[in-house]
Amino acid sequence: MPGSSERRRTRLLFATSNRGKLEEARSVLGPLGFSVEGCDAKGVEIQADTTAEVAANSAAAAASKLGEPVLVEDAGLFVDALGGFPGVYSAYALKTIGLRGVIALTKGSGSRAARFVSSVAYCEPGREPVVFEGSVRGRVAAKPRGSGGFGFDPIFVPDGSRSTFGEITLDEKCMVSHRGRALRKFAEWYLAEGRL
Repeated sequence: MPGSSERRRTRLLFATSNRGKLEEARSVLGPLGFSVEGCDAKGVEIQADTTAEVAANSAAAAASKLGEPVLVEDAGLFVDALGGFPGVYSAYALKTIGLRGVIALTKGSGSRAARFVSSVAYCEPGREPVVFEGSVRGRVAAKPRGSGGFGFDPIFVPDGSRSTFGEITLDEKCMVSHRGRALRKFAEWYLAEGRL
């Protein structure tokens, strides 16, 4: 029977207007049996202390609006010497001071240590969101390098590497990144729940 050897694919809505995030979700989840479709239903983000709170709130709002299960991701770059800034304000910091602004803030601090954190929230209508977190330690580069990825990728060097996320391929990034780790945790949970 044609197609009988192919694994059934589960459609998954991913609420984001960020093309880079959508590509990463497809790269990680596609081989695991998901067909990831982007939709712009995330709504207004709340001000909160953690990426988990932001993602959970957005996922609940999106699931209610769409009437379907949905996945939402929120991420931030947390610089140790800056007390975790920009953290949950990463998108705003990128828009206002940019890559070079964050680099300038780390000068003279004695440390460029940082971590990327990703919170992936899955929510079904009328239910509480389930949140999966991934993080990766590294450092802020002395200058932007590479044209790949998006956001702070050109200034983040993960531990054990000399290259920024902006200098490596999408597949290489997804193997070690905060978002890749969070998405794989979601997939493991989803599969263990017997939903696929």
